[in-house]
Amino acid sequence: MDGKNQTTNQQGEVVRLLTVIETYTLLRISKWKLYDLMRKKLIESVNIGKRRFIPLDAYASYVERLRQRETFA
Repeated sequence: MDGKNQTTNQQGEVVRLLTVIETYTLLRISKWKLYDLMRKKLIESVNIGKRRFIPLDAYASYVERLRQRETFA
């Protein structure tokens, strides 16, 4: 793995899934806006048991689409 779409937590472990809280905090949006984006399939999420996570590459892809949209606007 090239490490491009990886981050580490405070213990130095590689993190590939972001929690809902981590994601909406990084995007600086509300929790409800993030759930709306997931419902509209604008950002991918996965369930593990009853918990929902956003893959780090899905987060990066969403941000890149926003950047491209701004570039061409």
